[in-house]
Amino acid sequence: MSDKHISGHRMTKREFLRLCGAGISLIPAASLMGVPTTVRTQISGKGLIKTRGAAYFTSLDKEDIQCGLCPRRCRVQNNRRGFCRVRENRGGKFYSLVYGNPCAAHLDPIEKKPFFHVLPGTTAFSLATAGCNFHCKFCQNWEISQVSPEDLYNHDLQPETAVRKAREMRARSVAYTYVEPGGSSFTNTCSIRAIWQ
Repeated sequence: MSDKHISGHRMTKREFLRLCGAGISLIPAASLMGVPTTVRTQISGKGLIKTRGAAYFTSLDKEDIQCGLCPRRCRVQNNRRGFCRVRENRGGKFYSLVYGNPCAAHLDPIEKKPFFHVLPGTTAFSLATAGCNFHCKFCQNWEISQVSPEDLYNHDLQPETAVRKAREMRARSVAYTYVEPGGSSFTNTCSIRAIWQ
């Protein structure tokens, strides 16, 4: 982007925020939060880290697939993605592009979650992946919810490791959050789970 473009005030608010967010995402969030080195996740770079066979779909004719993860029920043609941008048909087989690859991992107070009186005063290890099956104009997390996974910096953080890290940080729960998890499911579920007594 040229200096003329920036100084000419032709940049939209979203472009400006995306540019600012790209700079911040280069710094591991864990170091900003003061999280001990033992629990930091490694950012391996922008783009897809791994893919994994997806669940919740029906094979149709001519290699088409009907996704069954969210109410949209996308019919996905070969070499295409559903509305959420994170589930892809590859030769009649469905793949998740975000399983175990969150773009955000934070320790949040449980009161930030949309629950009333659930484990009050505790923290939740919050995870999010790119993509969403909604396109809300008022979304406060649009930088991750309305992009494809290859547009973000992603962590290689498998579910078992996420639970271990949550315990290390003494979080009482793990939350799949920030985007509507029907489309961008970390583990094909939407939940808060208590992880220790």
